[in-house]
Amino acid sequence: MILIGIDPHKSSHTAVAVDAAGHRVAQRRFVVNAGTFRQLMRWCEQWPERRFAVEGAGGLGRSLAQQLAAAGENVVDVPSTLSARARLLATGGDRKTDAKDALHVAQVALFRHDLRPVVQEDQTTILRLLTERRDDLVHERTRILAGGGPVRRDRAGSGAAALGVALSDARHSQRLSGDGQVREPPHRGLADEPRRSRRCRPGLRAGQSKP
Repeated sequence: MILIGIDPHKSSHTAVAVDAAGHRVAQRRFVVNAGTFRQLMRWCEQWPERRFAVEGAGGLGRSLAQQLAAAGENVVDVPSTLSARARLLATGGDRKTDAKDALHVAQVALFRHDLRPVVQEDQTTILRLLTERRDDLVHERTRILAGGGPVRRDRAGSGAAALGVALSDARHSQRLSGDGQVREPPHRGLADEPRRSRRCRPGLRAGQSKP
């Protein structure tokens, strides 16, 4: 029995075949495109008795794992935490590569018998996942379109922070008039009103305030 460990990525999948003792038999890297699955199955035809172990079959490796399960292959899901632990226990101290990750995935599946088998998802599950994805996209779009005001209000606290947010809002509220001049908001200049009032009061010297 040959066990094939697969380290999936967005741009490529690396597969390593090991024997019953965990020794590497062969390896190959597949570029992700429309023919990736056919190339993988053609490469695996040399081992009629085989099993597959896919890292993250519920995440990044979900598409490939589902294709294998739909083709009737024996597939198990290897969590990334287990493959990372096997990588840490490996000797040699060499740098991390996709081929070594695929080898560790295969070795984990070879000696662990409690891994979750991958089963083919029915159309109901697929539709549910697509609906959830659509809802997430709609929610994210709504949050982005309506996020300017609430974000500033959330940042607004008391004291200097609130004053800074208020001044920022005032700058954003400026508009151009018909003759090309900047029209300031009505509240602009109110902060200077007390100083002008004090200067206009008779009998008050500079720096003196009303008792």
